[in-house]
Amino acid sequence: MCSSRLLLSGLLLMGALAASPVLAQTPQAAADPEQPIRLEDVVVSARRMEDAAAAFVNEVAAPVPGRRIARWHEGICVGVVNLDPEVGQYIADRVSDVARELGLRAHEPECHPSILIVATQDASSFTRAFVEQRPVIFRPGGAGMSRGTGALERFISTDRAVRWWTVSQTTDPDTGASAVRMPGQFNQWRPSADGRDSVTNYAPNTPTRTTSRLSAQYREDLKRTFVIVDVDRLQGVTLAQLADYIAMVSLAQIDPDASPGQFETILNLFDHPEFAPGLTGWDKAYLAGLYESEWYRTDTTSQVQAIAQQISREYRDAEGAGLSDEP
Repeated sequence: MCSSRLLLSGLLLMGALAASPVLAQTPQAAADPEQPIRLEDVVVSARRMEDAAAAFVNEVAAPVPGRRIARWHEGICVGVVNLDPEVGQYIADRVSDVARELGLRAHEPECHPSILIVATQDASSFTRAFVEQRPVIFRPGGAGMSRGTGALERFISTDRAVRWWTVSQTTDPDTGASAVRMPGQFNQWRPSADGRDSVTNYAPNTPTRTTSRLSAQYREDLKRTFVIVDVDRLQGVTLAQLADYIAMVSLAQIDPDASPGQFETILNLFDHPEFAPGLTGWDKAYLAGLYESEWYRTDTTSQVQAIAQQISREYRDAEGAGLSDEP
């Protein structure tokens, strides 16, 4: 498991667990819910695959307002805190394995966590104390790096078995540098034409390249994800289910208030665990579509369309190879 010393302090261990939570071996059954749509069934229904895929993406994706959907660019580092070492290692390995399947580097030794998973009791009190102690890591101050104050308060106060918070950054794809000004940023001093201090001394200096209405100059990168697990709310959930759920919300910007009940997805885990044994066809196709589609789409609408097209393409390719019936 990767080191998490960069973000930990005495406060982080407040209310820590001496051992792993008790995770059930079989999921609890829900009371006669409607059968959700399986990705595999869309192909033989009247509903077009791309329309269904776009509906799924629109339901679950949660980009920063005014920004496009972000994703990890090169790699991730997973840190797990307050769980039994074997349980924590299993979760870290599973998230890392899913990331590698998407073409990312993951779980390299001596890395600093970009995905930090913390298990605790009384998660709302713990989360509020954590945010109040280190607010800058949740809201770094650059424009468009988080979903805002209201969303952060909901992250703190809304009781959930698993809650998450992501930080993203508009990035110059050539240099990897931030394309938005960060607090305290100062470049080499250069006077303006009248000899006064110039705004260019503080703004990011990035090259201008040829763009069009179909392509954006900057990339949206995920930079940090926090996942808080409330062990008192995990009844009926297996360790494998929990690890897949965490992988899904860590590797994409997922809306915690989404209502994806019409789809067979791991995101239904805490409502209908019997329909979410692990990452489903929808989940795998969405992640593959997100990471295979072009990053330079100009807005969220065209990005959703590109991801939906990629989902359809990925599934058709799998079906042609005789893989469509795999879980």
